[in-house]
Amino acid sequence: MTATQRRGRRIMMTDAERDAFLAEQRTCRVATVSPDGHPHVGALWYVWDGTALWLYSITRSLRWSQLLKDPRIAVVVDAGESYGELRGVELRGKAVPIGETPRTGEPCPELELPEREFASKNFGLKEMVHDGRHGWLRLIPEKIVSWDFRKLNDGT
Repeated sequence: MTATQRRGRRIMMTDAERDAFLAEQRTCRVATVSPDGHPHVGALWYVWDGTALWLYSITRSLRWSQLLKDPRIAVVVDAGESYGELRGVELRGKAVPIGETPRTGEPCPELELPEREFASKNFGLKEMVHDGRHGWLRLIPEKIVSWDFRKLNDGT
């Protein structure tokens, strides 16, 4: 057990590494819980602002309805092809809807930065285009776990 914990600390990303990794990736896997306790996992695009993960989801999705009943969520962002390249971040906490649902573009100061970043990162646009089908969920993580297996190979 002690060896596993030491290895975990050894491959854990620093805050700066984690923030850079989350900024460069686009897709995350989002796990929610159904009322009967079954998990549901789906992929979404996101942005990370250094404090919160912002998820842009269809409001008529199973994910959205499950989160309205039980806001607990786990999100994984990962990358790498071979074992020695694997790296990722798991964030856990509660998802909170922000802004109108579905989002039509009404002024919402909390969404100014996430929408600008999301539009730029995913569409190459300067501002968000709203389709009246999606809404924003904010996850301020209660727990973050990270790993970077490349650190096993470079001696750090």
